Amino acid sequence: MIIERQNENDFVTNDEAREAIAEFFARNDYADKRILLIIPDNTRSGPIGDIFKTIYDCLNQKAKAIDCLVALGTHQPMTEEQICVRLGMTTDERRGKFASVKFFNHEWGRKETFTSIGKISADEIGQISEGLFCEEVDVTINKLIFDYDEFFILGPVFPHEVVGFSGGHKYIFPGIAGEEIINFFHWLGAVITNPCINGNKWTPTRRLVEKAASFIKKPRKLFAIVTTENKLKGIFIGDCVQAWEKAAELSEKVHIIYKTRPYKTILGIAPEMYEDIWTAGKVMYKLEPIVADGGMLIIYAPHISEISYTHGKIIDKIGYHSRDYFLKQMDQFPSIPRGVMAHSTHVKGIGTYIDGIEKPRINVVLATGISRQRCREVNLGYMNPDQIDIANYKNKEDKGILVVHNAGEMLYRLSSGYIPTINW
Repeated sequence: MIIERQNENDFVTNDEAREAIAEFFARNDYADKRILLIIPDNTRSGPIGDIFKTIYDCLNQKAKAIDCLVALGTHQPMTEEQICVRLGMTTDERRGKFASVKFFNHEWGRKETFTSIGKISADEIGQISEGLFCEEVDVTINKLIFDYDEFFILGPVFPHEVVGFSGGHKYIFPGIAGEEIINFFHWLGAVITNPCINGNKWTPTRRLVEKAASFIKKPRKLFAIVTTENKLKGIFIGDCVQAWEKAAELSEKVHIIYKTRPYKTILGIAPEMYEDIWTAGKVMYKLEPIVADGGMLIIYAPHISEISYTHGKIIDKIGYHSRDYFLKQMDQFPSIPRGVMAHSTHVKGIGTYIDGIEKPRINVVLATGISRQRCREVNLGYMNPDQIDIANYKNKEDKGILVVHNAGEMLYRLSSGYIPTINW
């Protein structure tokens, strides 16, 4: 089931989306089934609530249960109020129409959350990673899904720094996955690097996700959406791989902006849905390809006062560094989760580490509520957001200065096809 709009000012209407969802359920019987919806947290945009409510209306008189699990990965848990906002529910709706719906956060910090569904062999990892790694990976996921007859994945598809394009089975891996595969998955993406992964469909990391998903025998369907400015450009319903691939093809057309030149200074304004640098790092991920060598990227987010609510202490210990800083001295970080190192390298960006000297390609600066001292301690630049006048950065593209509002979802690339690498 596919509806999409590629023209810039053409969108899928709510009625069209409802009709497509209703048609899917008219063709598929879920009578007396227990259904679990896996949904994104509040760091992903899009009309998730509208789609959820339509699914609920189609199932309400038939299904035995309709519950929701938030695919947090290792993000902060959401309160019930936040989940209601995510699903577009009023307090009265939650107490009334949707009172029977159970909300679950993915409790990634509790070992009892998980069950192993298989292991990817070292030989398979070698093939998937194109020779970068050769190690066995245990595939563990949230065992809650096995309490249900079937699960649906509901979420948006965007270019993504670790997997290429988000969505589909990525809401399982790492969305509701265990620590080992989460850390391996992120580190594999970091070693390949963000500019080489972001906005490409069948990356090694995506192949890893699909291999892990092949161990899941539970029936599932995907409700993938592609949005711009919180409006639907497409809805894709059905098989998790096929629907995701079609959604990624549309995302590639509507979520990538091409520029003819790199910029020496970029002011990336983070939306308030990013609550810490762990999530607002997406400003860097999406803009890194168009920052000139030696240039500066400013992550402007006065509302942010924390590096990471879940991993801040570890980042305080290791700081932000380019990939090679870690690769050339991995024995110095035996107890550091590779997923946290991956975040570190993604925010710092491409760089070299030669003879004990680190040289990043660009300078990443935080203009947030995080202090100058802490920025220095974690190896990032600092600017006082109160002293930044956004107007002074506007309309200066001819001088190599760019302002990007709501940075973090649209991927920027150079029209020449140039991709920054460590050989810069």
